[in-house]
Amino acid sequence: MLSLFKKEDWWANWLGGLFIAGAAFGLIRFIPKLPKWAVWQDALSVELILPLLLWGLGLAALTALALKIMGEDAGAYLKAFPAVFGLAVLAFIIGNQKTLNHYGFNNVIWALVLGLIISNVWKKPRWLVPAIRTELFIKTGLVLLGAEILFTRVLTLGSHGLGVGWLIPPIVMIFMYLYGTKVLKIDSKALVATVATCTSVCGVSAAIATGAAVKAKKEEISAAISVSLIVTVIMMVGMPVLIRWMGLSDAVAGAWIGGTVDATGAVVVAGSMVSPYAMEVAAIVKMLQNALIGVVAFCWALFFVTRVENEPGVERLGIKEIWLRFPKFILGFVGASLLTSFVLVPALGEARVDSILAITSTARNWLFAMAFVTIGLDSRFANLRKAFKGQATVNLHLVGQTFNVVATLLAALYFFKGF
Repeated sequence: MLSLFKKEDWWANWLGGLFIAGAAFGLIRFIPKLPKWAVWQDALSVELILPLLLWGLGLAALTALALKIMGEDAGAYLKAFPAVFGLAVLAFIIGNQKTLNHYGFNNVIWALVLGLIISNVWKKPRWLVPAIRTELFIKTGLVLLGAEILFTRVLTLGSHGLGVGWLIPPIVMIFMYLYGTKVLKIDSKALVATVATCTSVCGVSAAIATGAAVKAKKEEISAAISVSLIVTVIMMVGMPVLIRWMGLSDAVAGAWIGGTVDATGAVVVAGSMVSPYAMEVAAIVKMLQNALIGVVAFCWALFFVTRVENEPGVERLGIKEIWLRFPKFILGFVGASLLTSFVLVPALGEARVDSILAITSTARNWLFAMAFVTIGLDSRFANLRKAFKGQATVNLHLVGQTFNVVATLLAALYFFKGF
């Protein structure tokens, strides 16, 4: 029982649950969002400074309490937290510049870039290390992402959406795993699994979940995320142009975008460049893929425990290891989705749930921004170079994404023909 309050995986569930409960019961009514801006004077209004400070204090206190209960040094964390939070604020300010934001250079990318600059140019200060809590931040954010997956909306496309969102990702994953291990002969099967899931399911969220399930190294997860972010920006801008040239219908275009562009935000932007209808289809297909995160993480844990790490001459791992390896925050991710879909929506109505999700999604964005700041702070190019294995990681992602683009297009043409 004590382990439920001693591990970050479980605390991601408790913190995510607190945010959802706070929004549902009206205890959290507002979380500040920085505005989009064209001239720098509009980047941060005076009226937002106090709400930002209060939000930062509240987030610091809540996460510090979790760390204290886990037996960590909460005092050292609180001293370093303002720097991480401040870098997240700066990432939002830069990423909200209208032109940069339009082309996908959003807060997530800038959070990673700022962290990488500090880590590689000046080296991260020792006093900052206690606030590098990547897993706590991003896993709590993923639990909140689960709340946004409403089954009533996800299933509106019926078998059409399922055909693209659930049929293609496993095929792409298997292809990439075989290509990475058999053709490219990448030594780290955990790296191959992480890149394969990151490419075929939904980018960052899937990479974190799979990385935890297969015990990938931090730099391997960072490598998967880095190449995914770069390709995502290129696809977000390029796919709408390609779609117009090919003359695809809005439904097919939306399904193709939703099934191939990694990040949810980039999916929405790319879909909106085609049409509002394409954007809606794209967002729902991406939600369907997001719903696979828990199942995929469990399958990878099962595969690695029973096959990959049970090779001849290696001590056999028991079934218990599957549970130990399984990322516990996935339970919160699935639970949050079930809660909003089958409890909150029937009890409160979709309009009220939308207002709750507006709050939790803002909290999620902040947690993701801080997570990417800490990923950057914890990543040195020298270590990333090892994870890239002489461009093999880039090769794996590009070949896998090409296969994904072709397979998803064929599925979209088949399932959404005349839709």
